Amino acid sequence: MFERLQNILGRWWTYLQERFPLVKNGLLIACFSFSAVSYSALLRGPIEGRTSLQTFGAACIAFLITFLFFLQLRIADEFKDYADDFRYRPYRAVPRGLVSLKELGIVGISSAFIQLGLILALSPFLAPLLLLVWGYLGLMTKEFFVPAWLKGHPVVYMLSHMVIMPLIALSATACDWLSAGVAPSQGVVWFSVVSYLIGLVLEIGRKIRAPKDEERGVETYSALWGRQNAVRAWLGAIWLTTLASLLAALYIRFAPLFTIVLLLLLTAAVFVAWRFWYHPVRQWATRIDLVSGVWALTIYLCLGIVPVLLREFAS
Repeated sequence: MFERLQNILGRWWTYLQERFPLVKNGLLIACFSFSAVSYSALLRGPIEGRTSLQTFGAACIAFLITFLFFLQLRIADEFKDYADDFRYRPYRAVPRGLVSLKELGIVGISSAFIQLGLILALSPFLAPLLLLVWGYLGLMTKEFFVPAWLKGHPVVYMLSHMVIMPLIALSATACDWLSAGVAPSQGVVWFSVVSYLIGLVLEIGRKIRAPKDEERGVETYSALWGRQNAVRAWLGAIWLTTLASLLAALYIRFAPLFTIVLLLLLTAAVFVAWRFWYHPVRQWATRIDLVSGVWALTIYLCLGIVPVLLREFAS
């Protein structure tokens, strides 16, 4: 019995390490969730009878719900990509039999029940947003019922699938403003726009590879669009994220300091892109992915967590 349990836990730990690294994903999701709730709290200002502890509790629930959303996204991808993985990437967890689609389905359904319980505990009015994200995730899994057309239009594929990001961002911020019983501020829209654009930065950044690392059957953007066009698209997403982030920061009066941080990030991004442009090796492709992650973490820190901490210390 103990050995069987140990085997099951070992298999799932290996799966998570390969397909959904807990530390890497957990850190970014925690930063995103706490930033969403903090940003919303900064927008609405203090509400009589609502304590910082309640806001922290809402942030913890937002983190758990969001973490499970991204786990469901990973599971949905396993179902969606199973045929291609079996054909081109047999080394991955599902094709090689580490875990089965049935087991993944059970985990996905169980996580949905956990989300529903958390939502009902915080505020039943959050349930429609939960259903909205689930609905869009279902459409993504089915490729919007036009899989062949989408596969032939990779830009539309990417842009349409990334809509899940602002929906998740809206549900995360709602853990604050909806549970507090107030209407969302216009700034919430900009936070959602930033989340959409950060999703593009992360998505493009992780699918830029050196020519020697391209795999048959793996549709990276560097293979689909060419290395230089992929780098241009990545930098374009970063510039758009910069503008949207500054607009979002204006709503919480944090733009001056944030501008300095963004300039440093832009310098790093341009430098790494330039190095990969002229030296397309794995080292610089990996750093594009690294800069994408640092970019996302820093922006979320500066749009919620850091301003809240500064105001707490100031008061």
